[in-house]
Amino acid sequence: MTEEGTAAVKEQTEAARAPDVSPEVKHLLDVRRSQKARKPSFRRQESWRYKRVHPSWRRPKGIDSKMRRKLRGRPKNVEVGYRSPKDVRGLNGSGHLERLVSNVSQLDEMGHGEVVRISSTVGQRKRLAILDKARELDLHVMNLGRVREAES
Repeated sequence: MTEEGTAAVKEQTEAARAPDVSPEVKHLLDVRRSQKARKPSFRRQESWRYKRVHPSWRRPKGIDSKMRRKLRGRPKNVEVGYRSPKDVRGLNGSGHLERLVSNVSQLDEMGHGEVVRISSTVGQRKRLAILDKARELDLHVMNLGRVREAES
């Protein structure tokens, strides 16, 4: 990457920094991170046994189901106690509300404290247009990786 390209990327990242997050939200994000580390991966009953049964979670409903009855040695069920703190639900790992954007006009609907994630299906020309508009509106773009490669 040339010096001019590096300077442009540096200028862009400094111009639109992600909004600051309060200390309470930072604490709750840490709590959520530690909770997720202890949370089991919930799997559909008998999905490990049959290829035709997809592992995505479905509640066991059979009258004789060992998993529904929570017998010892069976996988854990989804329960309310595994839920993350209410104030950080829907936020990304850095504590911001992400909005998926696929065209320039969607940037006008952005609110305070939201950050932009450009859709993966957006091409290079439109991606650069979205980036320019986000720079004008002083919005933070989360996925700059492909844009940085395009500028070089």
